[in-house]
Amino acid sequence: MEFARSTVLVCGGTGCTSSGSQKVLKEFNEQIQAKGLEKEVKVVQTGCFGLCALGPVVIVYPEGSFYSMVKPEDVEEIVTEHLLKGRIVKRLLYEETVEEDTIKSLNEVDFYKKQQRIALRNCGVINPENIEEYIALDGYRALGKVLTEMTPEDVIEEIKKSGLRGRGGGGFPTGIKWMLAANSPNVEGKFVCCNADEGDPGAFMDRSVLEGDPHAVIEAMAIAAYAINAEQGYIYIRAEYPIAVQRLQIAINQAKEYGLLGENIFDSGFNFDLEIRLGAGAFVCGEETALMTSIEGKRGEPRPRPPFPAVKGLFQKPTLLNNVETYANIPQIILNGADWFSSIGTEKSKGTKVFALGGKINNTGLVEIPMGTTLREIVEEIGGGIPGGKKFKAAQTGGPSGGCIPASLMDVPIDYDSLIQIGSMMGSGGLIVMDEDNCMVDIAKFFLEFTVDESCGKCTPCRIGTKRMLEILTKITKGQGTMEDLDKLEALAYDIKESALCGLGQTAPNPVLSTLRYFKDEYIAHVVDKRCPAGVCKALLSYVIEADKCKGCSLCAKQCPVGAISGEIKNPFTIDPAKCIKCGACIEKCRFNAIVVK
Repeated sequence: MEFARSTVLVCGGTGCTSSGSQKVLKEFNEQIQAKGLEKEVKVVQTGCFGLCALGPVVIVYPEGSFYSMVKPEDVEEIVTEHLLKGRIVKRLLYEETVEEDTIKSLNEVDFYKKQQRIALRNCGVINPENIEEYIALDGYRALGKVLTEMTPEDVIEEIKKSGLRGRGGGGFPTGIKWMLAANSPNVEGKFVCCNADEGDPGAFMDRSVLEGDPHAVIEAMAIAAYAINAEQGYIYIRAEYPIAVQRLQIAINQAKEYGLLGENIFDSGFNFDLEIRLGAGAFVCGEETALMTSIEGKRGEPRPRPPFPAVKGLFQKPTLLNNVETYANIPQIILNGADWFSSIGTEKSKGTKVFALGGKINNTGLVEIPMGTTLREIVEEIGGGIPGGKKFKAAQTGGPSGGCIPASLMDVPIDYDSLIQIGSMMGSGGLIVMDEDNCMVDIAKFFLEFTVDESCGKCTPCRIGTKRMLEILTKITKGQGTMEDLDKLEALAYDIKESALCGLGQTAPNPVLSTLRYFKDEYIAHVVDKRCPAGVCKALLSYVIEADKCKGCSLCAKQCPVGAISGEIKNPFTIDPAKCIKCGACIEKCRFNAIVVK
């Protein structure tokens, strides 16, 4: 097709795909064919647009009309009215874009206007399975510049000058890591690796980049390989990401076909090849040494450091490892310069950060904001606030390795050092929002359960210590805890932080320590008052029928599976707490709101 007067972008990310976007895409192609518009309208499947809660998402250009929650049966109307007759279908537009008689651009919508997309710049813009669309937006120009105009030392200096820090969680300066790998003797080869494992609950940042812009990561890895003198790279990605794996393999094949991977790239004499390695979903394989051990075909377990991977990594050779988001920034730094990148963000945290925004929030989705943006701006403006008029209680950053940020600290800027100071961490970028209905003791227990399940078991502090912590938390949520248990819990947390083998074990106690620090009153309520203030911990709840509201209909008694409710028709019924299993069946059936949880 030489020219298209209209372009229909259909989100093909995992979120929209799970909502049925493939059926929407198929219907668009069929309806456009049926209306004879195939020479005038181009349909493109893209990566994630960001507003995952509104999927399937469709954007029609040149108008920029943002259609949300599109169903296959809506497609014919869009094709007939909008594409054929030029009349935008307002009822299907994302309501935030409609203001009286005008339609706002996406940059004017609260969700997007404070974002600045660098790592996500092509997500939702191009077809990730078409290398020519990536090249049309300056794709591989950075690699060409590096190979024809810059020395490896120049490249490393530019990355150091940019201030880019690792987006995988630790925040180590990327340029320094590249320099260390470059300075290691290249006796029998070096390796460049990408961590696309992303095992944190609620995290989908790296997956979205690979689904929407895989060539950016491939290009960046080739640049990194040139900088450290490596010829082979591996992308370690979990097999649970089938769309990302498929598009990544297509992108690698296309790059090889175009001579952008392989031998003598850009006639420079530089050789670099890239392969995918699938992970089986072990959380510990997100740790760099465990990841490399897994690539080697062995059980994914961490090893002591030093020696660090830059000296002795994959197959005992010097290895450079960065995560997906870190690499996604590299081509833009090379093209636009270190000064441009370092002008964004804060003094010690340069650039932007991608977050997977989830939990009790109206605008669930993928966001990229400049470092230094406050949590309040993310939750209240970009995220659209808490559903149902509930109060914000806390936000968990960094997944099982991070901590909970209370409402009193909502104005703290989101950057590496600020989060560490308040007992949390950036992590890879999961940001889970909680409201007044969340129990913070239960939240700490949830993350610790995850860590216990995912511990590789190699070191005693993580294997046994986290198990003991979980046992104490379980006691507390059952109303069996003591004040002494709280002291034991805190002491054990610090012991594990000091002695665990790898970073995952060392940070496992963080959710417990941060909730103890900011929500100690909830722990005390569980221990002293034998009460869960949020009404979450079942063992501490009691179901009571309020006599003045009960009409004596007996519906609750008929519904109770254990016969805990008794009474006479047309008289108030009662619940026997000794028999009640707190299943909630009675509350669901009561038509008079007479049953309350205390």
